[in-house]
Amino acid sequence: GFVFKIHANMDPNHRDRIAFLKICSGTFERNKNYLHVRSGKQMKFSSPTAFMAEKKSVIDTAYPGDIVGLHDTGNFKIGDTFTEGEPLKFTGIPSFAPEQFRYIENADPMKFKQLAKGIDQLMDEGVAQLFTSSLNGRKIIGTVGALQFEVIQYRLEHEYNASCRWEPISIYKACWIESDNASQLADFKKRKHTNMAVDKHGRDVFLADTSYALALAQENFKDIRFSFASEF
Repeated sequence: GFVFKIHANMDPNHRDRIAFLKICSGTFERNKNYLHVRSGKQMKFSSPTAFMAEKKSVIDTAYPGDIVGLHDTGNFKIGDTFTEGEPLKFTGIPSFAPEQFRYIENADPMKFKQLAKGIDQLMDEGVAQLFTSSLNGRKIIGTVGALQFEVIQYRLEHEYNASCRWEPISIYKACWIESDNASQLADFKKRKHTNMAVDKHGRDVFLADTSYALALAQENFKDIRFSFASEF
């Protein structure tokens, strides 16, 4: 099976997270060891849950097509694969390409830790992307729509007791970059330092400020692959 969704604060009183696992083949059993392929660790789950409306119940077994909720303390990512020992990995779970970007700033210096934790957990849900500017270290949030900024701000305040404010930034596209040509990649990152960032997982991202700048970069750096959606 694979994790396709993570939800923070299913129970705000306990600040817990639930990872939703889609069973693809075989039988999932409670308290049985499974391989978390990305980490290589064996894990077992004492209280896997099934959800029906607002009720959840502990289950003993689950079958292909079932969705199981697993308690998560921060170990899981969207796209994580679990097996009975086989080192296989499901691929092709894309993240969205952000279309709106803003700087996120702490509005209450006394709540720095709460804000950092809230951002970290909400970004794991996959509904927004976090980028850290290579130029100044500032945090940038990318979303599909403007409404998502209001949702994030509301959840930070009500679920994490943290306050944030947004500041504008002019970005046309976020592009994940990779290359087998290490020297060209290093040259690109040096030339485009003011427009470079890393995502939550440390991957290089080019924040193109205009369509022309992006087209020029793609034309001049033929050995670099520009991806507009990262794959989990």
